[in-house]
Order: sequence, then C-alpha cells, then structure tokens
Amino acid sequence: MTEAAANTPEFIRQKWCRVRSALSRFTSVGRGTATTLARIDGGLTCRIEDGDWRLTADIPEKGGGSGLGPDPGVLGRGALASCLAIGYTAWAAYHELPIDALEVEVQADYDARPEYGVGEGTPGYEAIRWIVRVESPASEAEIRDVLAIAEARSPFLALFRNAQDLERSLELNPSER
Repeated sequence: MTEAAANTPEFIRQKWCRVRSALSRFTSVGRGTATTLARIDGGLTCRIEDGDWRLTADIPEKGGGSGLGPDPGVLGRGALASCLAIGYTAWAAYHELPIDALEVEVQADYDARPEYGVGEGTPGYEAIRWIVRVESPASEAEIRDVLAIAEARSPFLALFRNAQDLERSLELNPSER
C-alpha cells in the first residue's frame, strides 16, 4: 500500500472499524504494558528507546545540558498535542467528517523554580491550554461533537487530567549481579 493510500480518511476509518471490532469481541485484545527505557548517555543527555524507536532528550546548555535534543517538557507537550491531533483526525474519519487541515497547539504555564529547589510549590505545569485549528466544510456543531468524542477518549489528555497510580522500584547496582 502506498503512503498516500494509507493517509486517506477511508483507510483510517476501515482500520479503526477493524480494531474496534476486535476490541469488542476479545477482552484480552488491546491490553498490555508498554515499556520505554531512558538511559543517561553523558551529562544530562538521555537516550530513549521504545521498540524500534530511538529518541534523544536533553536540557539546554543554560540548564546544564548539551542541548542535543528536546527537553522532556517538549516531548510531553508534543505527546499531548500529537495524541489530540491524531485522535481528532481518526475520530473525524470514523464519523466521516471531512477535515482538510488540522493542527493542535499546546501551551503550558510553568514556574521552573521548584524544579531547582527554589521557592515554594511543586514542579510541573500550573495550567495547560490547547488550541485546535480545523479547516473543514463541516458545520461547527459537527466539528465540536467529534472533538468532544476524541477528547473523551484521549489517553494523554486523561494522563494530564487524572491522577495515575504511580509506583517506583529500585534496582541498586544491577550490573554487579
């Protein structure tokens, strides 16, 4: 299949219908554990591996890094923006709502002081906003409906919105075993 054929709304809709059918019939399908490994590779440069994917994260030089990749904030905002953009597009295709162009801009307000142990408060974002820009011949009401469906089912929006169970384990000096 050509890349162009795989990028059509009908192709996306067919694939989503197949996946939805499998998920509906078999409760074990779609469940699992995703694993990503991040390894410091000198200084603050971090190599990220997940399956066949290899990424680099780093901190800008002004923060003590080498600036060899985006910082974790860029990756986190990018994960949210891309998850929303992909979800909007997929749900629009599923509902046969035409989209000519779509982009999502994520804006996050932060105070970096707590991350460095300065001042009060907790590290992280104080507020997150996203702007969705859509070009479509569909009505505003139809577009809003599909956006709401996609947002209700967005895993990264849920990650930012809801508390998650967190658990850390420690393997101390694992190379000595």
